[in-house]
Amino acid sequence: MTPLVDTFGRLHDNLRISVTDRCNIRCFYCMPEEGVKFFDRHDVLSFEEIERFVRASVPLGITKLRLTGGEPLLRRDLPELIRKLVAIPGIRDIALTTNAVLLEQYAVPLREAGLRRLNIHLDTLDREKFKQITRRDDLPKVMAGIDAAVNAGFEKIKINVVAVKGLIEPDIVPMARYCRERGFEPRFIEFMPLDSQAIWERRQVLTADEMIAQISSEVGALEAVPDADPRAPATEYRYKDGSGTVGFIASISKPFCLNCNRIRLTSDGKLRYCLFAIEEMDVKGLLRNGASDEDIQAAIRKNVADKWLGHEINSPKFVPPPRPMYAIGG
Repeated sequence: MTPLVDTFGRLHDNLRISVTDRCNIRCFYCMPEEGVKFFDRHDVLSFEEIERFVRASVPLGITKLRLTGGEPLLRRDLPELIRKLVAIPGIRDIALTTNAVLLEQYAVPLREAGLRRLNIHLDTLDREKFKQITRRDDLPKVMAGIDAAVNAGFEKIKINVVAVKGLIEPDIVPMARYCRERGFEPRFIEFMPLDSQAIWERRQVLTADEMIAQISSEVGALEAVPDADPRAPATEYRYKDGSGTVGFIASISKPFCLNCNRIRLTSDGKLRYCLFAIEEMDVKGLLRNGASDEDIQAAIRKNVADKWLGHEINSPKFVPPPRPMYAIGG
């Protein structure tokens, strides 16, 4: 079959799948503390529907999957879904993004199901700061989950840090040192307008360049990784002394839209060509009403064909997506 190439020549081989919009923490930049209305369980795709969609997408060139939420470990029997997806011929990489609050009990089952890569969301190593950001006192659970993942045999662990200016600066260096000592890759993510409360302001964006300068000055000199994958969302740097790597997702200061290779499936069955997309395509109706693989593939092709050049955050034309981050999928 013809590969998934949009009108700007971008090849798509990466599918991000949200398995739930529910979360067990309440990061202030993502969710309000109270009054969150989640999808009805009937509206959420079943494991069989997700598997069917992935099987239909593989002939189009999809080879990489990432499972997200909300918090994906809140989805009951998640290792069973991973087992189903690992078994699909053509899928060569599956990763999971989690806040690690429940990871201590799931690390071994996830590994046994075939998962090999983890991204763990952790903004700070300070317990009081963690409570301030997440409105939950769960840092000890997160740290236990990280230890459990290491003990279970996970080797490629990345730590995702959302960089909010005026808040996270004191945590950059401790996090960089912690990850270097443990062999993890921190990924510092510029604060994006994806909250449900319209709190984002440009002045709150701690840029990648600012963080690179801070880490280079206080932890170790950084240099860009040569021949890095240009389609990866993070720009990779390495310590000049060879002691580790650091990633920066500069969605605001240095958008990477021209290299994007991703499409997204929300937990309620909507296909999105961009995290910031305004339009969505319903595929749940196709999956639940007897559509053929060809029908599903045509929908995927249409979604990719409609993909815009970029999110336009840096222009007056930018409109925030109608869904908050937890309802889209990380």
